[in-house]
Amino acid sequence: MRARVRTALRWLLALGYAYAGYRHLATPAPFLAIMPPWVPMPAFVVAATGIAELAGALGLAIPATRKVAGWGLALYALCVWPANFHHAFANMAIGGEVLGWWYHAPRLAAQPLIIWWALWASGAVEWPFGGPRSRLAPPP
Repeated sequence: MRARVRTALRWLLALGYAYAGYRHLATPAPFLAIMPPWVPMPAFVVAATGIAELAGALGLAIPATRKVAGWGLALYALCVWPANFHHAFANMAIGGEVLGWWYHAPRLAAQPLIIWWALWASGAVEWPFGGPRSRLAPPP
């Protein structure tokens, strides 16, 4: 049962990252709008993040690269978190719409879950479910 759940969540994550990667490349304006001002070359960074998302999604689909893709997507999600904070606290309009805390609070709180999701769905970690493949649990 756990294997089926993991597979379903891995494909869902891969589809989500593939779509996000496409959106970063096809319509970069919303992503540029939330970029913190201290990030150099924002257009390049948005394009690079789109490529990283597409590569991670593809990597999740290939068994030989699945765990590396999971670690990469987890690191990616951690690295883009500052843009989410900047978007939330700058209270900026995207496409004429200002998103309130009803959007930002769950989005910011979900980022650690997304990081874990990439690691667990890829098989990089077993935590919190334990088992013989757990890499985070202390030895017995």
